[in-house]
Amino acid sequence: MPRQTTFLKAGTHEPKWVVVDAANVPLGRLAARIATVLQGKHSPDWTPHAMSGDYVIVINAGQVALTGRKPEQKMRKTYSGHPGGLKHIPYGWMQEHRPIKLVEEAVRRMLPKTRLGRVMLSNLKVYEGAEHPHQAQQPVAL
Repeated sequence: MPRQTTFLKAGTHEPKWVVVDAANVPLGRLAARIATVLQGKHSPDWTPHAMSGDYVIVINAGQVALTGRKPEQKMRKTYSGHPGGLKHIPYGWMQEHRPIKLVEEAVRRMLPKTRLGRVMLSNLKVYEGAEHPHQAQQPVAL
């Protein structure tokens, strides 16, 4: 007799807190690992329609690695909607001035583009240095 797949009901998952050190880790590999944990795909009770992921705290976002010539060649593009409103910002500048935004956007692009994906992104906490205010949640290292 085949086994029946069991799904979690919404609100029954107890999320854990996980700390990730981003120092000298390539941005894409870091974002892929974080997106997996935020979605809950790392655990056996993953449910596609319910929040089954964990909270993720990223520390040392200012020291994330960009390999090759990505700091000069890769660009973040934003468009204001007005003629001539396209801006190109190099990833090297982002790494120096806005490393939190750099990590958050990389993870956001790897999450589902749905309401649930936006909730998953709210469970991501990124900090530029090694300190974070979530010691009370007793996070474990990833």
